[in-house]
Amino acid sequence: MRIIVFFDLPAETRADRREYARFRNGLIKDGFLMMQESVYCKLALNPTSARSIIDGVKARRPADGLIQILTVTEKQFSRMELVLGEYRTQIVDSEERLVII
Repeated sequence: MRIIVFFDLPAETRADRREYARFRNGLIKDGFLMMQESVYCKLALNPTSARSIIDGVKARRPADGLIQILTVTEKQFSRMELVLGEYRTQIVDSEERLVII
């Protein structure tokens, strides 16, 4: 099973940013991996451990903001489709020794 945590927390004041960082760092310390900005994922071996992980996230939640938790099976997770846009970079990647811009 995979536990996916989506969150949208306020970051307007200094206290809000502190709470955001505390929540995010807590997820990372608990073994969550970032899938994209404000979306973190963790593997759970069984429903009991999934419930424990979810309870830990709920205990750490800040007073303000939105946190959503989704539990999916490995089969469902493996069927996730990745859609990528065009990759753009400012880095010049060339085998030439001299690059004239």
